[in-house]
Amino acid sequence: MRLNRLLAGVAILAMTAGAVTAQTPPGQQPGQTGPVEVEIDQGVLRPFQIAVADFSGENGSELSSVIRADLRRSGYFEPLDPASFVETGLTLANAPNFPQWTSIGAQAVLYGSVTPRPDNRHDFGFRLYDPYRQCQLASYRFTATPEQWRRIGHKIADLVYQRMTGEAGFFDSRVLFVSESGTQLNRLSRLAISDQDGFNPVYLTQGDEIIMSPRFSLNDPNEITYVALGRDYSRIYLFNLSTGRRESLGEFDGQVLAPRFSNDGSKMAFSIIRGGNTDVYVMDLASRQVRRLTNDPAIDTSPSFSPDNSQIVFTSDRSGSARLYVMRADGSGQRPISRGGGIYTAPNWSPRGDLIAFTKQGGGRFSTGVMNPDGTGERILSSSYFEEGPSWAPNGRYIMFARQSPGGDTRLWTVDLSGRVVSQAGYNGRGSDPAWSPLLDEQPSNLGGGGPDSCST
Repeated sequence: MRLNRLLAGVAILAMTAGAVTAQTPPGQQPGQTGPVEVEIDQGVLRPFQIAVADFSGENGSELSSVIRADLRRSGYFEPLDPASFVETGLTLANAPNFPQWTSIGAQAVLYGSVTPRPDNRHDFGFRLYDPYRQCQLASYRFTATPEQWRRIGHKIADLVYQRMTGEAGFFDSRVLFVSESGTQLNRLSRLAISDQDGFNPVYLTQGDEIIMSPRFSLNDPNEITYVALGRDYSRIYLFNLSTGRRESLGEFDGQVLAPRFSNDGSKMAFSIIRGGNTDVYVMDLASRQVRRLTNDPAIDTSPSFSPDNSQIVFTSDRSGSARLYVMRADGSGQRPISRGGGIYTAPNWSPRGDLIAFTKQGGGRFSTGVMNPDGTGERILSSSYFEEGPSWAPNGRYIMFARQSPGGDTRLWTVDLSGRVVSQAGYNGRGSDPAWSPLLDEQPSNLGGGGPDSCST
């Protein structure tokens, strides 16, 4: 994969979902805009030098800033300072002057335009060139309302990321989390959602309940679930982001916690604390029938389905300390998989199915790590005073989690699978228990440049 070459430091010379359409340009063949701090450690990583010129047209400069911030936050790109650009006034009708871009070290050049349409929508077109091979890497046009310019920036960043790394992007997505405010003795928790870069935060609850375990349905980015604790109740709610409809899964004899959808959206796994015992249950969301999957005196909790829904990973302290266990979706074949010392919690199966993320406590520190589904290949990606609750980006290469420094506030952070790129997420406020959505809709698959000037893949 080309991304592995990036990791090795080898230069490659090469909201609501919907209401956005994408198409190739006629005649062609088939965050915050401020500085983003990214910590790169555990080895040398040479980010890819990309020149993102300001798009022409309405909000063109701001759109380009969104693209730069997304690519920089990934850790694998270093957008060049526009003040260093020799050539200006690029138009979609012409290719760049390649020597003027290689002279400043640009390994790729991205530019585009925002053009009004008669139907009051805008066309957002772009071209991506390799100035060293002097060929076009990608060209596309999105059509959307003018207000969607920020989301279009995320979608273009996804296409650039995909074309340059060979892996799917993750920028056109959202994050659910628990927003925290107030003092330690008078803390207010609200369910919140924002774009993945922290922009456009919306608070979905009023703060009159304690919110826990918000989760997306990976089958529908508009469907979420969460636990609400009131004065005398605990409830699992389903909430539709597009309609605002909220419904309870029902009343349970005991306290409910840690709900998570199956990956096809048909079931919900969760735990119930009942009579001093905590076990994993699963509900069929169509019939609302509930079945108990574990029956052990220990604490069994935090279930997470494998992508094919055939298995569930969960946490249990039945061996004396919390470890990770895997069972079949019907509850059979329960077996431990974590092998190291320490306390393992909050398992989360990767959307690619190849890894399980977890939180680990040991040696006076908390860590975010991954392991293979059979427990082998454990790797710690991030470690600090306190961190918990890993959630996968839709492309399965980044993990978001909550981190707290001694005496500080809890914030949202991300780490990539190499463990080299660690950065605070875009949301500026206090937040915990993040859940990353799937992509809001599918990206176009035709990423070739098209035409006689296109680069070979």
